[in-house]
Amino acid sequence: MFSRKGIGGAAPDVPGFSAHKGPRHVAVIMDGNGRWAKARGRPRLFGHHAGAKRVREIVNACPDLGVKYLTIFAFSTENWKRTQTEVAGLMSLFRRYITKEARALRDEGVRVRFIGDRMRLDAKLVALMDDLECFTEGNDRVHLTVALNYGSRDEVSRAIKHLAEDVASGNLDPADVNEETLTRYLDTKVLPDPDLVIRTSGEARISNFLLWQSAYAEYEFVDTLWPDFTEHIFARIVSCYGARDRRFGGAKP
Repeated sequence: MFSRKGIGGAAPDVPGFSAHKGPRHVAVIMDGNGRWAKARGRPRLFGHHAGAKRVREIVNACPDLGVKYLTIFAFSTENWKRTQTEVAGLMSLFRRYITKEARALRDEGVRVRFIGDRMRLDAKLVALMDDLECFTEGNDRVHLTVALNYGSRDEVSRAIKHLAEDVASGNLDPADVNEETLTRYLDTKVLPDPDLVIRTSGEARISNFLLWQSAYAEYEFVDTLWPDFTEHIFARIVSCYGARDRRFGGAKP
């Protein structure tokens, strides 16, 4: 049903499909790693490792599908509540993934950015994140944004704090503050808003992810656990996006 092109992308063989009609920015809540591992009698970290491998496949599928921006939810501000073993294992996985994938991401035209509060992350991980951002900053084929220690309420709170500091210092006139002003203080200020948000694993929650940015995004909740979320499933969802009637609050003609 699908043909492979380029660096591993999947172009859906669907009548009438056009990458130009598809979503430019897709955001993904990658859920279900733990349940996937449990179903196989393995520890949760086994599922996280399987999920990390799936990221590469989805990133590679983006160009042929017309997806320029991909944002993935890797670790939330609430995930610190998990066991110390799981959190430590995840942080180790992030460091290993960045180290292992940096050159391939650069060579395949992927620009990587990280959003979220870096203050609680360990210095070695933050240094790797900074290095990867610099290493890939010249790329423009796919823009991969990784939300790490990210929570939308935390993001908005930090943005408002910085905005208030600029008002207090006289650098910003309160009369000039509007929606666009706040957007410039968000972690995602250089990114377009997501057109489509996908959540895997059958959960129908948005879990504090890109709340401001997703005001008019389309949502797709799928039962598939993230380690089983293939490029074919991704392509099918993207191909169906063009049939949606997006009115942005306007009346249907």
